[in-house]
Amino acid sequence: MKLADVDPFIGTQPTQLPAPHGIASTWWWPKPQIGNTHPGATFPLGMVSACAYSGAYPTGYGEYDLSTEGVPPRMRDRPVASGITHFQQSGTGAIRKYYNYVRVTPMLGSLDALGERWDISDEVASPGYYACTLANGIRCEVTVGQKSAVHRYTFPKHRDARLVVDLSLGGLDIPYGATIPLRAHLESTGPGEAEGEIVVEGTPLALHMETDATSWRQLLWYDRRLMPGGKRLDFDAIRPTTLRSFGLMWAGPTTEGQTVELKIGFSLRGVDRAARNLKADCPDGGWFDDRRRATELVWTEHLGQVRLTDLPDDPRDPGADARRAATADRRMVFGTALYHSLIKPSLAMNESPFWPSKGPFVYDLCTMWDIYRTQLPLLTLLRPDRAVELGNALVTICEEEGNFPIGYRMAKGSDRFSRQASALAHTFLADLCQAGFEGIDWEWALVHMLSDLRRTYGEDFLTHGRADPITHTLDIAFGYWCTAQVAAVVGDSRVREECLALAGRWRNAFDLDTGLLRDSTFYEGTKHNYSYRLTHDMAGRIALAGGDDAFTGMLDRFFGFGAAPVTQPGVRPGDVEMEGGYALGRFEGLNNEPDMEAPWAYTYAGRPDRTAEIVHAGLHQMFGTGPGGLPGNDDSGGLSSWAVWASLGMFPVAGQDIVLLNAPAWPDARIALAGEKELRVVANGFHAVGRDTAPQYVQGVRWNGAARDAAWLSGAALREGGVLEVDLGPDPSGWATSQRPPSHPHEPAPSSRSLR
Repeated sequence: MKLADVDPFIGTQPTQLPAPHGIASTWWWPKPQIGNTHPGATFPLGMVSACAYSGAYPTGYGEYDLSTEGVPPRMRDRPVASGITHFQQSGTGAIRKYYNYVRVTPMLGSLDALGERWDISDEVASPGYYACTLANGIRCEVTVGQKSAVHRYTFPKHRDARLVVDLSLGGLDIPYGATIPLRAHLESTGPGEAEGEIVVEGTPLALHMETDATSWRQLLWYDRRLMPGGKRLDFDAIRPTTLRSFGLMWAGPTTEGQTVELKIGFSLRGVDRAARNLKADCPDGGWFDDRRRATELVWTEHLGQVRLTDLPDDPRDPGADARRAATADRRMVFGTALYHSLIKPSLAMNESPFWPSKGPFVYDLCTMWDIYRTQLPLLTLLRPDRAVELGNALVTICEEEGNFPIGYRMAKGSDRFSRQASALAHTFLADLCQAGFEGIDWEWALVHMLSDLRRTYGEDFLTHGRADPITHTLDIAFGYWCTAQVAAVVGDSRVREECLALAGRWRNAFDLDTGLLRDSTFYEGTKHNYSYRLTHDMAGRIALAGGDDAFTGMLDRFFGFGAAPVTQPGVRPGDVEMEGGYALGRFEGLNNEPDMEAPWAYTYAGRPDRTAEIVHAGLHQMFGTGPGGLPGNDDSGGLSSWAVWASLGMFPVAGQDIVLLNAPAWPDARIALAGEKELRVVANGFHAVGRDTAPQYVQGVRWNGAARDAAWLSGAALREGGVLEVDLGPDPSGWATSQRPPSHPHEPAPSSRSLR
């Protein structure tokens, strides 16, 4: 993919997709109908992002208020901004830490206007770059590096133009959304240079700033009042009741079209490291254009790992122009999905503010309960070096803090998000271990995996055989299965067998009378949304439901085959409206992630044709171009990476190191892998696809020339590269109806005291 195939504005506005039809019209959306993405400048898996700041939910960009369900209400009636801020989440919802630190505001005139929200226009965004024009006539541009941001402002002619840096601001304009620094210092260190640090949410964020406006006056300010001659500000203890805005300003006259640049290096380990980070990101004194080109090259490399080729044009086709336009839209949807999949988590080598050792550090591992199924496996396939870096960061967090995180943010005490899920790091680590990646001490990782499984819900799981909420029973059972895979690699057969026995307790989560999960409380769904996850023993799961036909019938009802279309929630939906929707027990239609793997459950029951139908409807009706092109929160790429995998005709079974196969959405796809290897997916008999087309069904598969009557490939085969040929047709076939994906039954032991 190319930079031009990415539209960072996709997902920034409420969902505006054509009305769904067919099976897609029966799916019900319980979560906010907006992507919650932002169009700001980003770096692949980098520390820093930067974007226009309006205070809106949840990234600080945009016009919409806090929303946990339905259509988001407006907070602003038009696009506005009070400057450019740094550090934004991507696609998340109510995570309660909203960053937006270090606001940079170009102004004409008095500091009294600081914080005013100007209308913005002429927005432009591409990977690594964002620009807009404020109503005061100043053009704002920003780009970022791994640990830096570089701003450029183009001013009109004015006798007293100003570039103002506000260190007191953070968070959003929502209840309890503001961030108040606890301590801070700021110092002018020379003409056009300054440094400082703010302690926010328990995290020390340091910065080193340089501007090319060295002839301008350089002044500290406090409470919107200048401090002539002042060189340093120190705040030992700031409280919400004592907070006054403070920062640094450069001021001077401008000619029409004059530009001023500001570059900022960031660190979580002090101002000296912030200065070194800036020098590393902007070597040889480089400024805006240099940094933008360098970042675009990095994005070009990452996006260029996937190349898509469409059907050749037929000059005799009277609809060729329309087909080309539709293809360009599909390419934009895919390219943007790939882009969104590579923004988070934020990897920050040697930057941990919480422990002194060097090595990998990660934050914005939010929301891991969404990304572990799709985004982390995609990262593992495309960037295994960064996946190993993340794996080591997780082990270090567990070593230092006593448990693996479920989500991890820059903020201290970053919560474990324990309501949502358990044992997600185990799934990711199992994939890395089974892949044979070097660079992780697997014996040490195994120690922490075992220890972590005994905490919180894990204690009930060990003593009572299950944990409530009941989804944690599935999580922990699978966590033990994943841990068993690591134990096998390190050669600990005793631990492996004991973990496998405990993994068999997944059955305790299910009601044998209904074949569904037991009644419980469920996070962002009902028991139906969680009942069709892909366990390590899908053969046992299907048998528990009564066999292939019974399980398929349950799935058919869940996906709405034969059901009437539904009405989606509106603005601020009431309890009755939401309860009625939940009572349907229906697929969430990619508006949310808990059941995003469910379409592939059919494959284990010998019905890959049903998988093809659901995935086709989801991919082509739930994703589109334009700001309203996402059906729900993107959740750090969890949603977008689903679209990437689905477009390639695959789905990763996280933790089990296999990939399920389906009809690709492109006739030819090439994926560059590590070690100069390539994976190519070729669809023979491919017909143009789109919102109003019928699904295509797999008739047969060849892997490196050998016929394969199975709807899966091992991760090892995939990583070695090769050619996957998929023959397509308009009707279901007998392909993969008898050979099922791997299943791993194991009888639970009566007790497992040695692991307690």
